[in-house]
Amino acid sequence: MAGASDKDAGAFRTIGEVAGEIGLQQHVLRYWETRFPQLRPLQRAGKRRYYRPEDVALVRRIDALLNRDGYTIRGVQQLLAAERRRPSAAAPGLVGIRDLLARALAEDHG
Repeated sequence: MAGASDKDAGAFRTIGEVAGEIGLQQHVLRYWETRFPQLRPLQRAGKRRYYRPEDVALVRRIDALLNRDGYTIRGVQQLLAAERRRPSAAAPGLVGIRDLLARALAEDHG
């Protein structure tokens, strides 16, 4: 069976794949889903979770803020809520992000 790292960058990942990739327990991700409204993976039949690339990026960011930068859950909630209210003018749109990722992949494989 192929691992999460073998998947295409745009592929959906299961909770087990995301947890293993980031080094967290699955119950931590499920808990974070209850604390961070921005973290909403798709749920299919049987409540099976599928994390989109943007969900995985958010999990990585939450993990860094909590476990590396010393934020509390409440602090991360406030930070994410503030960012949601005022989108950064410097933040690239989806097309910009796609182009940035395409360039990075080309450089990586080139």
